[in-house]
Amino acid sequence: MHFLRPLLRRSPLNWIVVVAAVAAVYAALAVVTPRVAQAEALLLIEADTGKVLQADNATMPWYPASLSKMMTAYVTLKAVKEGRITLDTLFSVSAVAASQSPSKMGFKPGTQLTVDNALKMMLVKSANDMAVVLAEGVGGSIDGFAVQMNEAAQRLGMTQTSYVNPNGLPADGQITSARDLAILARAIIRELPEYEYFVHIPAIKFGRKVTQNFNKLIGRYPGADGFKTGFICASGYNLVGSATRDGKRLIAVVLGASSGTMRAVRAAQLLDRGFAGNNLSWLRPSLGTVDQLAPIDASPPNLREEMCSGKHKHQGTDADEEASAGSADGSATGTTGLTFFAAGLQPPMVKPADLMAAAPAAAEPITVYTGPTRTGAALIAAVAADTDQQNVRPKGKKGRHGAKKADTEATDAGENAKSDAAAKPAGAKHANAKPDAAAKSTDKSTDLPAAKKPTKPKSAAKPSANPAPKSSNGDAKPAG
Repeated sequence: MHFLRPLLRRSPLNWIVVVAAVAAVYAALAVVTPRVAQAEALLLIEADTGKVLQADNATMPWYPASLSKMMTAYVTLKAVKEGRITLDTLFSVSAVAASQSPSKMGFKPGTQLTVDNALKMMLVKSANDMAVVLAEGVGGSIDGFAVQMNEAAQRLGMTQTSYVNPNGLPADGQITSARDLAILARAIIRELPEYEYFVHIPAIKFGRKVTQNFNKLIGRYPGADGFKTGFICASGYNLVGSATRDGKRLIAVVLGASSGTMRAVRAAQLLDRGFAGNNLSWLRPSLGTVDQLAPIDASPPNLREEMCSGKHKHQGTDADEEASAGSADGSATGTTGLTFFAAGLQPPMVKPADLMAAAPAAAEPITVYTGPTRTGAALIAAVAADTDQQNVRPKGKKGRHGAKKADTEATDAGENAKSDAAAKPAGAKHANAKPDAAAKSTDKSTDLPAAKKPTKPKSAAKPSANPAPKSSNGDAKPAG
C-alpha cells in the first residue's frame, strides 16, 4: 500500500476514503478470523527487535506450568556458559527428585546423569524429576535454585514472574505472563545461541522408548525452531513457540488453550499472520516492544473447572489427538501439512489445523542415557544397559504399573483435577518436605481415570492408602 502515500498527500478527502477502506478490511477480517476465547492469552513478537505484532491479555498473570522449565534451562545453561558446571557434569537423582509427579523419567534415587542428558529429558519429555535434578545440582536445593530463577527473572525485566519450584507443579507463588515468557524466550535466543538446540529437539530415545516433543509445531510447522509446552488444570494448555522464515524469527505465546493440539493451532495462526505481514500495518498504531507492555494487576485465572472437571475433563496427555482443533479453521486432512513441510514449502493455503493433524516430519531421535558421557562402544553398552533395566522393571512392585501408566497419560506438569484439588498452599520448605508418600498419592490420583477396570481395581490403588504429608515438595493449590 505504499503507492497510496503520494495520493494521500494531495487531498485530505483521500484520507477519509482510505480510513473507510481500512475499517472495512478489519471488519471483514473480524468475520473470518476465529474469535479468541476470553480465557486465553496470546502474544506475537519479533525475536530480533522485541516488537509486538499482536497482544491479547498478554500481561494477564498466568500459571506457567511446565513453561517454568524454560527458566530452569536458562539458569542451568548460564551456569554452563560461565564455567561453574559443564554439560558433562554428573548430577544424582535425590529422593526428592524421584518423588515428583509425572511426567517424569522415573529413575531410582542415586541414579546419575549428565547435565546434557538431564536437559534433553526435561525439555522434550518435560520430566519433572529431571528439573529437580538440575535444580539441586546447580542451586543446592529447590529453594536455593528458585532464588536463582527469581534473580534471573528480575534481571531480565520479567516483572510479573515469580518461581517457587523448577518444574511448574502447582504452587501459589508460581506465576508469570505471556509478556514475561516472550522476554525469556528472547533471552535464550540472544544470550545462549550455542545451546539453543536444546529447545528444538524433535524426539529423544531412552532405551527402547522414543518420546516425541510435546511441542506440535516442531516437525509440522514450516520453520518451527523451538521452545516449550506446559499444562496444569489451573493454567490450561500453554505453549511458547518460535519459527524462522527468510531470516525473520517470530516468537508466539499461547496460554490457556483448550487442548494440546489447540495451543499449537493458535500458535500457528499467530505465526502465519506475522509472516504474512500486512500492507496496511503502517496505518496501525504501534504496540511498542514486549518490555513496554503494561502489566495487569489481577489474580491469575484458574481454569481447573473448564479443564479438569465434569464433561470437560481431560485425560491429561500433552500429546492429545483431539479433533476439536479442527474446528478452529477447518477440518484436518492429516497429510497435507506434512507433504508441504517435507517439500520445504511455505503453504499459505494449508490451514494450521491441517498442519497440526499431520504426523511430524521424520527425524532421528536423540539418544539419552544414564551415567557419564560416553561415545562409541561405551555408549552402545550404556544404551543396552538402560534397555535391560526397562525390561526388568515392573512385576514385583505394586506401584510401578500405576506410575508408568500415569507417566504415559499425565500432563507435562503431572497434574489432573484430583491432584490439583488435593494440593496444599505453598510455603513448605521444598528440600525439607517429606514427599515420598505424597508422590504415591499424587501419581495414583493421576492414574485413577484409567484404573477403573472390573479386574483388581483396588489392588492398584492400595499403595496410596498411606496418609500423605501436608506438603508435597511445593505442590500447592493454585490461587483463585
